[in-house]
Amino acid sequence: MALYSHFLVFYFFFLSSVLCQVTEFISIDCGSTSNYTDPRTGLQWISDNGIMNYGKSVEVKNPDGKFVQYQRRRDFSIDNKKYCYNLSTKERRRYIVRATFQYGSLENEDSFPKFELYLDATKWSTVTILEDSRVYVKEMIIRAPSSSIDVCICCATTGSPFISTVELRPLNLSMYATDFEDSFFLKLAARVNFGAPTEDALRYPDDPYDRIWDSDLIKRQNFLVGVAPGTVRINTSENIDIQTREYPPVKVMQTAVVGKEGTLSYRLNLEDFPANARAYAYFAEIEDLGANETRKFKLMMNPYMSDYSNAVVNIAENANGSYRLYEPSYMNVSLDFVLSFSFVKTRDSTQGPLLNAIEISKYLKIGSKTDDQDVAVLDVFRSMSTRSSWTNEGGDPCVPAQWEWVNCSSTTPPRITKIELSGKKLEGEIPPEINSMEELTELWLDGNFLTGSLPDISHLVNLKVVHLENNKLSGSLPKYLGSLPTLRELYIQNNSFSGQIPPALLTGKVIINYENNPGLHKDAAKKLHYKLILGTSISVLAVLLVLLLGSLIYLRNLQRKTSHQKSNGQGSSLLTSTKPSTAYSIGRGWHLVDDGVSYYISFSELEEATNNFSKKIGKGSFGTVYYGQMKDGKEVAVKIMADSSSHLTHQFVTEVALLSRIHHRNLVPLIGFCEEGHQRILVYEYMHNGTLRDHIHDNQKRLDWLTRLQIAEDAAKGLEYLHTGCNPSIIHRDVKTSNILLDINMRAKVSDFGLSRQAEDDLTHISSVARGTVGYLDPEYYANQQLTEKSDVYSFGVVLLELISGKKPVSTEDFGAEMNIVHWARALIRKGDVASIVDNVLIENAKIESIWRIAEVAIQCVQQRAVSRPRMQEVILAIQEASKIEKGSDGNQKIYGSGSSRGQSSRKTLLTSFLEIESPDLSNGCLVPAAR
Repeated sequence: MALYSHFLVFYFFFLSSVLCQVTEFISIDCGSTSNYTDPRTGLQWISDNGIMNYGKSVEVKNPDGKFVQYQRRRDFSIDNKKYCYNLSTKERRRYIVRATFQYGSLENEDSFPKFELYLDATKWSTVTILEDSRVYVKEMIIRAPSSSIDVCICCATTGSPFISTVELRPLNLSMYATDFEDSFFLKLAARVNFGAPTEDALRYPDDPYDRIWDSDLIKRQNFLVGVAPGTVRINTSENIDIQTREYPPVKVMQTAVVGKEGTLSYRLNLEDFPANARAYAYFAEIEDLGANETRKFKLMMNPYMSDYSNAVVNIAENANGSYRLYEPSYMNVSLDFVLSFSFVKTRDSTQGPLLNAIEISKYLKIGSKTDDQDVAVLDVFRSMSTRSSWTNEGGDPCVPAQWEWVNCSSTTPPRITKIELSGKKLEGEIPPEINSMEELTELWLDGNFLTGSLPDISHLVNLKVVHLENNKLSGSLPKYLGSLPTLRELYIQNNSFSGQIPPALLTGKVIINYENNPGLHKDAAKKLHYKLILGTSISVLAVLLVLLLGSLIYLRNLQRKTSHQKSNGQGSSLLTSTKPSTAYSIGRGWHLVDDGVSYYISFSELEEATNNFSKKIGKGSFGTVYYGQMKDGKEVAVKIMADSSSHLTHQFVTEVALLSRIHHRNLVPLIGFCEEGHQRILVYEYMHNGTLRDHIHDNQKRLDWLTRLQIAEDAAKGLEYLHTGCNPSIIHRDVKTSNILLDINMRAKVSDFGLSRQAEDDLTHISSVARGTVGYLDPEYYANQQLTEKSDVYSFGVVLLELISGKKPVSTEDFGAEMNIVHWARALIRKGDVASIVDNVLIENAKIESIWRIAEVAIQCVQQRAVSRPRMQEVILAIQEASKIEKGSDGNQKIYGSGSSRGQSSRKTLLTSFLEIESPDLSNGCLVPAAR
């Protein structure tokens, strides 16, 4: 009876908590035109009209029909601003903050959007839309740092930034409390309901805190793959006692998966990992075991979690009975991008392992907001012009993007260095708190309606420029103005200042304009006329001297250029210069017209360097390549064009012109060229280790995984430079392993620019007859002859697949007549079977998580549609992540409790049955978090 009474008391408190929470839910439908009640959940949703003053409401094409809140979205401009939703909070209370994004079908767009999501000054996530029908959910658990928070989007790299919903859900008791919440938020990486009856996620009202529990039936790339044989789904209608710290919903605990053959195993990807994380496992015994039946199992995990593998889970024993929840929490663990875990039954267990749910969150370092004193002053200025739109800018003044009227330092925390409020209709007096803005260098308050005297600004030791003209300021100028160490400009004209100008302001050190201040005067001020004349004279002499030197240099270069002219037997000439070119043009008959191309090398010099072309080192469609050594000892590769057809001649012209103006450590440099008679020759730096193709497909030269990653990163950086570092950008058009060369240190450089094309600034693509190499050719480019940088991305994706597998792009022996490396690898990777595509040389010699990272980005690169492929910058980041995983370095800050090791903390949290629940505070009739 006492137990029953205790349960009734708890149920009353819990129900009161839930009812109070729902009234505190904030649910904003971004882009909606009216408020409404969601028929599925019963939650009240409000329109963001009047909350968000920027952007436009857009109807979503093919929205998720199950939810009203995805029928419209709010789109924002592509600019340098941030757009923020301000949410009221109670300081130090814990909340779930959630933002969702569903874009719908593309309509007159080049690509899906990609932009940044911030909470206050903390970078929350990069939102990358890859599927039009998917709802992307971003969620964090925070302890509110103040009375409000800002959810901001900004910094689009493709498409228009947008948002579908913003949600705030309060938590109670000590739910999700950590030792690190003063410095870290918890960013949700996975929350999974195992044994779910359908693919639908479970949320409110089944979860009173409106957490979203994803079904383990969801079909998503690399989500819960590698399922062990004998895994079955079970469920119960019995009530589950969920009185643990995090109160998962009963419905989630009523379903589970069981490893009937002794093992449960899964693999899934964790966004933005490797990182430190907090993880929860939820266990409830929902099968009626016989008297002699037991369920005991261990967690088999990666080396980072060896402490947990020693603990035996006995659910009924740990939870003090069946149909009761056991919730071990792993407070601080290091997890990789690919999370692989297994539960394996012990030898003395009669039943296989059971799992109801998991929850994993990344520790996300809280970003530094702008200095509080500076923000307070800016708020005063905003209150002085309430009728103006510029006062509506939200979020932090400096992070992630600066307000239009301030500049910020790069320090931690950021400080305001410039206030620019010229002509902003400010009324009232300049706030005296401005004296606390010690990093301020420029103050622009001219053209307003400011009154009163100049406040004390003696602490502004970095102040350089002050504009106060055209106001209604009065009073005297303080003497300390003349002793401000960095002050250089002071404009106070057209005010009502009076008294004497401090003499130190009239020495010439400060440019001052004080006209039209009738009561202001100067005494015995020094005349500056002589200094002005002297300064002007010196400036004129300096300019004349520069012009004279420039003329001499120009004449010398002109003489040098003339001396290098060459004539061929046809009478047409190729003019050269040692300077790199910035553009090029093609003359009649495909001869180069002088525009600053690489330097000319005579045919006789090349005969001598190559010993009459005696050592052949390669052959391609362009012609034969010979080894040579110049008189200065420089080793070179000499490529002779096979014939003088217009196509090959065009390639020759293209390569000389392009390589003369682009220079990058990951592009093979052009030393020079020769055009004599019918001979057209290109001279390159000699690459001692040949081509990447040789090393991948030659059993004698096989590379280890780290070397392959380094080569991939080098080549990707070379292509990224062509796409973004050149103006206009350059599309290589023939990316393949035989065009990636390796120098003496095995560093990769991209070569062979004969097929390359320049993009035009105002075009999204180049219409061009498809050229390239079979197996590497972008199918979209082949189909419509529209060339973009994404065509190079496709080809590079094939290169990555070669690096992983060691197989050629097209091979009837490996793939059959109807298949190629893309079809073959895509089919296996979608099944979660990356091991089947790995080069035998790499097996047991590389981390599978690292290979998975490259396999994923490779499959993204070879997507059928160009808009779904990443840019080269994103590919480089993926390769760098894979290298960190392979080297065993996650690159993240380690998080340990004060005075305790990771192992001690981990063992403590696992081996206790569950963390004690803090006593509830019943103030105001609602459960609120106890102070920590």
